[in-house]
Amino acid sequence: MSTFPPHARVVTGEGTLTGTVVTEGDRIAGVEETAGEPSGWIVPGFIDTHTHGGGGFSFTGGDPESARKAAAFHASRGTTSIMASLVSGSPEFLREATVGLKPLWEDGTIMGLHYEGPYIAASRKGAHDPEALRDPSVDEMRDLVGLGGGFVKMVTIAPELDGAVETIEYLDGAGIVVAIGHTDATWEQALAGVDAGAKVATHLCNAMRPFNHRDPGPIPLLLDDERVICEVIADPVHLHHGTMEFIFDAGLPTWTHLVSDAMDAAGLADGTYMLGTLEVDVVDGTARTKDGAIAGSTITMLDAFQNAVRLSGQTVESAVAMTAEVPAETFGLADAGIIEPGRRADLVVLDDDLELRGVMRGGEWVPTAGGES
Repeated sequence: MSTFPPHARVVTGEGTLTGTVVTEGDRIAGVEETAGEPSGWIVPGFIDTHTHGGGGFSFTGGDPESARKAAAFHASRGTTSIMASLVSGSPEFLREATVGLKPLWEDGTIMGLHYEGPYIAASRKGAHDPEALRDPSVDEMRDLVGLGGGFVKMVTIAPELDGAVETIEYLDGAGIVVAIGHTDATWEQALAGVDAGAKVATHLCNAMRPFNHRDPGPIPLLLDDERVICEVIADPVHLHHGTMEFIFDAGLPTWTHLVSDAMDAAGLADGTYMLGTLEVDVVDGTARTKDGAIAGSTITMLDAFQNAVRLSGQTVESAVAMTAEVPAETFGLADAGIIEPGRRADLVVLDDDLELRGVMRGGEWVPTAGGES
């Protein structure tokens, strides 16, 4: 039997009401309205479409046991659907990692695989190994997509690279989401990528040619084009809260994914960690490579949700859209993202201050750090 607050604010696909959620097995059976004084929130489980690890465990090495533990860590913080994001690697490594992690997709532990690289600009590489970067290749993608058998869900590409447009067209035709990111593209080159089928902007503003009024680059194009969903790493390391507010106001929550871009140091103390093949130092919660590049984040989607509301003035309903509804729609997750009868019982219980009180995934309570489940 599942027990939820009897008079919570429940954020459904139709709006927010006072009541509680009824579950049956792994499904939402209904939402019951009540007349009591509302206390706390029940929101859909968070969906993180860009994550490298957390809790001391990683997706980037392609090790299935470490990946399972990374997914479990994020579930304990409210992320009930998670994409495993790799960093740039050799063709052999990408094949091995795809084969190694595929069983986690088959058993529902992760929602898919994201290749963040190797088809990215060396000038905007961030925390990627420069030796692993290369031009986009339809042949390589065809091989990996065939190997994945539906497991590959997203690929980040810099559209200005040789072969980018053709590779984007191939991936889009194969039903795989293409994201523009780690790019030095001009406005025109970014538009060519979108016209070819790119649908997401990888962590907007970060690892991108910056905006200039005479050389706008990709940022205004990606923010303004309704064909594009923009990822936002909602922490004050990656974006000033004023920039976040601008993105949310200009792009609107209905065209935005909040993502963690978390590395394995998420949830842990400062220290030295690895992101792919690169050593990363975490100081005051900020992860940087030895050459000073920001190396992912140490936040979770719970942090991103809270930051959107507390730092950038968004409503809880807007934060729900950006952490659940929109990513579910982008990746065709018909079972997740919205509280309504028939969907999987993926739910997060928060108190009035948006602190975590419980996580349910597929009708089962998940052990949480500091929660009540």
